[in-house]
Amino acid sequence: MAAGPIAERNQDATIYVGGLDDKVTETLMWELFVQAGPVVNVHMPKDRVTQQHQGYGFVEFLGEEDADYAIKIMNMIKVHGKPIRVNKASAHQKNLDVGANVFIGNLDPEVDEKLLYDTFSAFGVILQTPKVIN
Repeated sequence: MAAGPIAERNQDATIYVGGLDDKVTETLMWELFVQAGPVVNVHMPKDRVTQQHQGYGFVEFLGEEDADYAIKIMNMIKVHGKPIRVNKASAHQKNLDVGANVFIGNLDPEVDEKLLYDTFSAFGVILQTPKVIN
């Protein structure tokens, strides 16, 4: 799980994972994402002072298809009670135009962040994790 310089990584096969709980480790990330395909590398940047990860990380897969599959099945699943954001590492670095915030009331109690994300992502790029507030 050692991380090399980012230039050596296959960017097309690397995903960005955000919204990570403090308890998430590189080992857990590896075990979670290997379910989507062969993992080559997991890197979670750490704060220099506290040595804690900063709530996000990168997973490099063997191939781009595996990375795309991981994005489809893992985005917005809950890990330690928090929905994670999963997308292409290169997409995380792009400047995206801000559209609009959408507020929806009277949701069924069964509706969670993943369902909201899956429903609304059909209409365009979602910039922030949907939040369900009870």
